[in-house]
Amino acid sequence: MTVSPDAFVHANTMPGTAPLVPEITLHLAIQITPIWQATEDWLRAQNIEPPFWAFAWPGGQATARHILDHPEIVAGKRVLDFAAGCGIAAIAAAMAGATYVEAAEIDPLAIAAIHANAAANHVTVHADTADVVGTPCRWDIILCGDVCYEAPMTGHIMPWLRAMARAAEVWIADPGRAYLPGQGLTPFATYKVPTTLELEDRTERTVRLFRLAP
Repeated sequence: MTVSPDAFVHANTMPGTAPLVPEITLHLAIQITPIWQATEDWLRAQNIEPPFWAFAWPGGQATARHILDHPEIVAGKRVLDFAAGCGIAAIAAAMAGATYVEAAEIDPLAIAAIHANAAANHVTVHADTADVVGTPCRWDIILCGDVCYEAPMTGHIMPWLRAMARAAEVWIADPGRAYLPGQGLTPFATYKVPTTLELEDRTERTVRLFRLAP
């Protein structure tokens, strides 16, 4: 029997909150191994990515915290949460008064999770599996949480993000990943984010928020 993405998300997660952003309810994995195995089974059948959407990663938490603490930054703006994962930054932007919030993901399970998380917080986030890389800019602010974790991903997205920075403000939240570009980044905030040794190699990550130059 084929399980829908919505049903899969609800069956393999529980409502919870991220340490740095307790205001936002998210459908999260309680234990990593079961959901990872379940998604591997799903991947074999549906060609779906691992369940990155089931965790509130440090970059997304730091971005969401900054937005909720400074809502005037996004109020009245059009916002894109790029490679949104669970959608925590998009939800924060919607809660802070953004006029239009879009979350970009290519994984249908991530899209289902974003919709479920937005509904849990009574906000509207527009999300589908269309790949936005290469599209013209239609946003005022683009939020990128923890996107420089591997070379192919970084090489694919950075030229487009730099082009976007000519028309929009582009943020990159980085917790010390190896492939963060060495130039064109101006830091503007730093957060200490509690993590788990099941996902990271330490119990706390220092996340810096950067503005990207064209």
